[in-house]
Amino acid sequence: MQAKNIAIVGSGLVGSLLAIYLRKRNHSVTVFDRRPDIRKVEFSGRSINLAMSVRGWKALEKVAIADEIKKIAIPMHKRAMHVNGKPEYHQYYGDEGEAIYSISRGVLNREMITLAEKAGVVFRFEEKVWDVNLPEAKIYTGETEKGAWKEYQYDMIFGCDGAFSRVRHKMQRRSRFDYSQDFLDAGYKELEIPANPDGTHRLDKNSLHIWPRGKFMLIALPNLDGSFTCTLFMPHEGENSFETLTDDQKVLNFWKKNFPDAIPLMPTLLEDFNKNPTSALVTMRCYPWTYWDKIALVGDSAHAIVPFYGQGMNAGFEDISVLDDIISKAENDDWQAIFETYQESRKKNTDAIAELSYRNFMEMSSKTADPDFLLRKQIEKHFSDKYPDKWEPLYSNVTFSHMPYAKALELGDIQSEIMDEIMKEANIKNRWDTVEIEHKILELLAERG
Repeated sequence: MQAKNIAIVGSGLVGSLLAIYLRKRNHSVTVFDRRPDIRKVEFSGRSINLAMSVRGWKALEKVAIADEIKKIAIPMHKRAMHVNGKPEYHQYYGDEGEAIYSISRGVLNREMITLAEKAGVVFRFEEKVWDVNLPEAKIYTGETEKGAWKEYQYDMIFGCDGAFSRVRHKMQRRSRFDYSQDFLDAGYKELEIPANPDGTHRLDKNSLHIWPRGKFMLIALPNLDGSFTCTLFMPHEGENSFETLTDDQKVLNFWKKNFPDAIPLMPTLLEDFNKNPTSALVTMRCYPWTYWDKIALVGDSAHAIVPFYGQGMNAGFEDISVLDDIISKAENDDWQAIFETYQESRKKNTDAIAELSYRNFMEMSSKTADPDFLLRKQIEKHFSDKYPDKWEPLYSNVTFSHMPYAKALELGDIQSEIMDEIMKEANIKNRWDTVEIEHKILELLAERG
């Protein structure tokens, strides 16, 4: 395949990894970003820690950088649930040895840019893209929108510039371009649990810690330096919302009532709460993702999702892995066919993970502390352990397999219908592990093919 001169807009995780992939195929790659080099600035306090799972690792393994990235990751085998008035308890994510990996977004992004530079990628930081000529694959950059612009000519352009993509914005002006964005009523704020004085973690470092409180929750993911990155998710308005926490005393009273065990762990709570912004959560869908053989959207610019399945980065990395597989199978230099196959392959799957991510917010914030929900999961785990060829939990299909997201959603809906019927069985709390219940599940599975 002929080497191309390619521009990528956005130096985030997806843009940096895509650049590495394209360099492996001997293309000339330049990455534009309006922001300064993240390796030379402090983090902004707007980043939810990432949870790398098998889809992300596969994409890294294909370009031989997974081992390097694992050095900055911490495995999390389970959820640690913090419910007021009850001892901390655990919910394991998968089978023994299966884990998701906590990685600081900023730390990972810095490493990815460095690895891309080593591969020969050119980065143009603090160079904002103001306009894109789609048919001619030209980029226009400048200091201000009305000032003098520079023009750059490329063979093709990839938009990896996030949920509010400038490249996609230009595509939206074309006829028959579908676009929607849906904001959750909830937002988020980043906080911190610092390390102990000796550098150790104050909580179990191999768990994702959750304080579920119905319509709001606090989570904490471990960092290599002994700290935890915490994120408070809650509504923007109404009772128990960001709009009600208007001064230090109200924040403290809220914490004493809802997260009392976290107060001793968070000595900089008020400082962090006042300093760090409250950010929005958006699901963004669009189509098409490509324009002829010139333009393609990858990652959040094509399919931004809320973070409650830990799959945003994993889905973006899987975009790149799938695109690379399609390029490998291409018999000629027909990039239009490559792009069309890519978007058709990924669209239905990213729509599915968007739906699953939205649903998982309800599960994490309210259901994880519900006794009926816990029993339901216990029944599923018992049946899955006994009949692994007949029942793989939805979470495992999404997180610990390469099953297409759309297929995982379809199977998950079937399993949910079956479990709805099982939970209606008489005296289920005492019969859940009986042969009769097993046979009932088997019958329901057979009915649904």
